[in-house]
Amino acid sequence: MSTDKVSVHGSWASRWVFIFAATGSAVGLGSIWKFPYMVGVYGGGAFVLMFLACIALIGAPVMLAETLIGRRARQSPANALKVLAVAAGHSPKWSWGAFAGMITALLILSFYSVVGGWSLDYIIDMGRGDFQGVTPDQVGAYFGNVIADPWRLTLWHTIFMVLSAVVIARGVVAGLERSLRIMMPLLFVMILVLLGYSMTTGHFMEGVHFMFDFQPEKVMDGLLPAMGHAFFSLSVGVGSIMIYGAYMPKNASLTRTVVGVALLDTFVSLLAGVALFPIVFAAGLNPSEGPGLMFVSLPFAFGSMAFGQVMGVVFFVLVAIAAWSSAISLLEPMVAYLVERTRLSRAWVTFWLAFTCWFVGLGTVFSFNIWKQAKFFVNEDGLFHLYQWGATGGLDFFGVIDFFTSRIMLPLGGLCFVVFAGWIMGREAVRDELSLRSPVLFASSLFLMRYVAPIGILVVFAAQLWK
Repeated sequence: MSTDKVSVHGSWASRWVFIFAATGSAVGLGSIWKFPYMVGVYGGGAFVLMFLACIALIGAPVMLAETLIGRRARQSPANALKVLAVAAGHSPKWSWGAFAGMITALLILSFYSVVGGWSLDYIIDMGRGDFQGVTPDQVGAYFGNVIADPWRLTLWHTIFMVLSAVVIARGVVAGLERSLRIMMPLLFVMILVLLGYSMTTGHFMEGVHFMFDFQPEKVMDGLLPAMGHAFFSLSVGVGSIMIYGAYMPKNASLTRTVVGVALLDTFVSLLAGVALFPIVFAAGLNPSEGPGLMFVSLPFAFGSMAFGQVMGVVFFVLVAIAAWSSAISLLEPMVAYLVERTRLSRAWVTFWLAFTCWFVGLGTVFSFNIWKQAKFFVNEDGLFHLYQWGATGGLDFFGVIDFFTSRIMLPLGGLCFVVFAGWIMGREAVRDELSLRSPVLFASSLFLMRYVAPIGILVVFAAQLWK
């Protein structure tokens, strides 16, 4: 198979644009919101150490597998696996795994857009000074009022989805590349401004010690959560990195580029923790507050500190940019696939896919208000059965979509891609695409893709389902 062809959708100007794109895909709510609160919940430095190890052993090999598949085929994920499988003498049905990943990406985008809309809402609220001088209970009540209003959530959900669709509709160069060249530097500037502010709180070293003080007895508590978060934080398993790899220049080093993306994503996650924990400590709050850290604890913290109103706006702009850069990567794989398979224009395909995601996202919007009492339960056979209205416990619509995508489809998608690259493509095809001069580096990369990453994913998958 020729390896010098170019994707019909276009290509990045350089490997640095790919690094920006892949980092933008990876750096989302997981890095800015989820990583800090997981550090707080699972023991600080012990969790950080396990997270770094799992990035190296699981996340980076899966990202490498996705990228080399995408660049080798120069097509959307489903078509890429089909073409490469046939070329290697295997069944074209491998494409089903990629197609399932692309559907998963759209489902994730449906609720990701809702949460991204909250960050847009909070930019306005913070700028108006709505959190100045309020108590934690008042901030909690404020957030409760926000999610209880279906019209308000729908408005911001719509705005966020439109912003994401506009970028995708403009194409790889005019849309993705131009927007990412602006968004990613701005994201780093914002997080550095927030880091500088946290140094003035008087609690900076307390936050640093909390992040990096290692307590061996807490290692096992955070091992499985760290493995799961390392896998999900790099945005692998849905084909986003694969389609970005399809636009990557042939002369760019895959291994150096993927390592660079993994390091940047990890660096942003660590910076977010180092920047946010001093602010939390300065406000006298508990760092293990959990998921409410971003929309309850931090607004109170910013509202009770000098220059907190301005820094609060900076923070939620940062969150919005991170969410936006991830959202466009979730939409791109299926858009690319349908453009390849139909005669429809990119703009028309983008419109219908964005509308579908928006419509499904209404279920998440209503999960917090109109459908709040509609609960789904799991049978003994592991299947969801029809909801019960007003029942105690169970999962709402948002919980079902989140459970299905993050705990089932993402691990299976990542497993499919890394097994395909390690075992199905063929050793020589992988060697040609990686272009590694060192036999030791090539053998190590192949060993990670063939054995370490798949076993790690299976462990995370089994543990998540058992839990």
